[in-house]
Amino acid sequence: MAGPTTDGPTTDGRVLRGEETRRAVLRRAVGIASVEGLDALSIGRLATDLGLSKSGVFAGFGSKEELQLATVRAARRIFADAVVAPVADTPPGLARARALCESWLAYSRARVFPGGCFFYEVTAEFDARPGAVRDALAGCAREWTDTVTEALAGARAAGALHPDTDLGDLAFALIAVLEAANSQAVLHDEAAPYDRAGRLLLRLLRAEAADPADPALA
Repeated sequence: MAGPTTDGPTTDGRVLRGEETRRAVLRRAVGIASVEGLDALSIGRLATDLGLSKSGVFAGFGSKEELQLATVRAARRIFADAVVAPVADTPPGLARARALCESWLAYSRARVFPGGCFFYEVTAEFDARPGAVRDALAGCAREWTDTVTEALAGARAAGALHPDTDLGDLAFALIAVLEAANSQAVLHDEAAPYDRAGRLLLRLLRAEAADPADPALA
């Protein structure tokens, strides 16, 4: 009679170790990329930083492009948890639109990524470089723009914005203020741009509000 096999538990252990290694690599990768860009990532650097074998890191990704794509996906999850999830229960209307913007400022201010907004850093690196990484970043940008636009659409549907408010224009302006605040705060290492952005966001929303004295804009 054949003895018991240990292939199952051994395989499970290897899978778990592989997943733990992948998570550790991606945690380090998003931090590096937010400061130095996605091109700064390499299998060798990450292996050295984390005390891992190059073959072990390579096995988890296979190529530099796949490493970059996996890093973008990891950053997207972190961004969603830090910015979108905290306002999920905010009722539709101006309160939700404002909360989303303030959540984004808090994310940048808290340096969830060491370099400020991950996507601001790496999008400038790839915006003119066709390929899978650019496509992934463009998808993330569209998703965030859609999230802001949907919040504004909810506010307009609730009668809190003028019926003729151009939601695309307003979303564009709000996001531009957020990104400018991130850029200036990181560049000058000061918090003043976040305070200025908060005031400008309120002005933009009040300019389109059906009632500029709406409590959500107090």
